[in-house]
Amino acid sequence: MTSPQDSTTDQAAKRVLLAAPRGYCAGVDRAVVTVEKALELYGPPVYVRKEIVHNKHVVTTLEKSGAIFVDETDQVPEGATVVFSAHGVAPVVHEEARALSLKTIDATCPLVTKVHREAVRFANDDYDILLIGHEGHEEVVGTSGEAPEHITLVDGPDDVANVTVRDPDKVVWLSQTTLSVDETMETVRRLRERFPSLQDPPSDDICYATQNRQLAVKQMAAECDLMIVVGSRNSSNSVRLVEVALEHGARGGHLVDYADEIDEAWLEGVSTVGVTSGASVPEVLVRGVLEFLAERGYADVRPVVAAEESLTFSLPNEIRRDLKAAGMSDKMTHDGSFASTSSLH
Repeated sequence: MTSPQDSTTDQAAKRVLLAAPRGYCAGVDRAVVTVEKALELYGPPVYVRKEIVHNKHVVTTLEKSGAIFVDETDQVPEGATVVFSAHGVAPVVHEEARALSLKTIDATCPLVTKVHREAVRFANDDYDILLIGHEGHEEVVGTSGEAPEHITLVDGPDDVANVTVRDPDKVVWLSQTTLSVDETMETVRRLRERFPSLQDPPSDDICYATQNRQLAVKQMAAECDLMIVVGSRNSSNSVRLVEVALEHGARGGHLVDYADEIDEAWLEGVSTVGVTSGASVPEVLVRGVLEFLAERGYADVRPVVAAEESLTFSLPNEIRRDLKAAGMSDKMTHDGSFASTSSLH
């Protein structure tokens, strides 16, 4: 509740700027629904290699429904069903699954699959591929596995000086899909200073949702005394949103999974709070933050709309086939969520 010393003027000045778009992107929605429908179709347990998406709430909710998350393919019992996460896997993972006779459902985001295909194509043409991304991130591991002998990881602008290539005239850059747009472009600029013949990918690798969420934050950051980003710490795109907010004028910024992680001390002297969420965050968690803020005088919520999103992806072919055979719908609704109700949407 608000403190007694808060004046009417203070109350009137308190507001929330709510970013749009925020939360679930098409690739995340597709991946989460894939696990939900696999549980409904085949019954639990359904195994998932790595976290299906990088969000604590999503993973916990799916675990309660019977999903079992494992770190490696050999932790899945022979002959069981396994879903590959939205971040993608290297070809060797598919080979491991075949050796164990696993029923596989590949929930890799189609935008990540696009980067995999680019890597294979440029490797076949004998290019050195400079993959901009964060070392150890699952998406980077998966992409690198497509052509390990051709790919060199470039972990941000400061890593450019360490890069060596065989032929400076046959070099191309690709990127992890969830990076900071500005930092990636600075990395490319420095790479091009060293390798003037550096080729760009055929199309933008940083995904539309990552770019749109960063754009909304850029538009509102300078007005925000505090930016609260809802998302998990292992979510690259969520972490980037805090960084983007601070770089573009927000006086403070914090990443939280749930509203109860907000420290009330953050609100001292704050009139404008910005709120957004990473691309793997269900909207119910944002509502929790807005309710927390409203109880403390921040009831005036104003949207900041940076873009409209309408992209949806169909479910993986493996599960679409089985859904049709069972007489169940394989269609995504217009808003990207499945026609059946879900605790995650």
